[in-house]
Amino acid sequence: MADILLIEDDVTIRTSLSRGLRDLGHAVSSSPTALEGLRLAVQDRPDLIVLDLGLPDLDGVELLRMLRAVSRVPVIVATARDGDAEMVPVLDAGADDYVVKPYSAAQLDARVRAVLRRAGEAAPEPLAVGGLRVDPRARTATLDGVSLDLTPREFDVLHFLAARPGEVVTKRELLTEVWRLPYGGADKTVDVHLSWLRRKLGETAAEPRYLHTVRGVGVKLVGPS
Repeated sequence: MADILLIEDDVTIRTSLSRGLRDLGHAVSSSPTALEGLRLAVQDRPDLIVLDLGLPDLDGVELLRMLRAVSRVPVIVATARDGDAEMVPVLDAGADDYVVKPYSAAQLDARVRAVLRRAGEAAPEPLAVGGLRVDPRARTATLDGVSLDLTPREFDVLHFLAARPGEVVTKRELLTEVWRLPYGGADKTVDVHLSWLRRKLGETAAEPRYLHTVRGVGVKLVGPS
């Protein structure tokens, strides 16, 4: 059983999902607005939040960023918006998973269990590659002792690569394992995030120190020689 906060403005959906999730053994609280949902999230500390994007007082993505500023609670976004162009920014903002409307309480329950299972896995020890140190427990990274100012998704990409030093990782792997998206038009977002990471690591694609492109295959993270 999980303590779930449902932030959804549609009273019919909110009532139906709350009943269905309770029938499946979860404890459910709910809010029809973003700001009330934020208050409940901070006050009650639920195990997981289901967040609708189309809220009346604040865009759901903006609320997600506000939540991520104060909490690492797992968030499943519920949306009628489909497609990579819509979902990549949501996942970049810190969502752990998403469901596309219409969906059932049983489908949502399966997502809830999967997200909580991943969240409950013990975080590995800090990783070191050259002068780069990545701490997945604190979600921090330093380079030669200097803290790196990374977005949540930049950290996820760096952590994924640091866990596989010297291994060539494809864009397909990054999209499916980090973004949890199928390979397709969103592969450009991988290039963008790698470019941002290189800038923060003080390097370029032409003169790499840590992030090395293997043309036609992918990218690998290695310590400077």
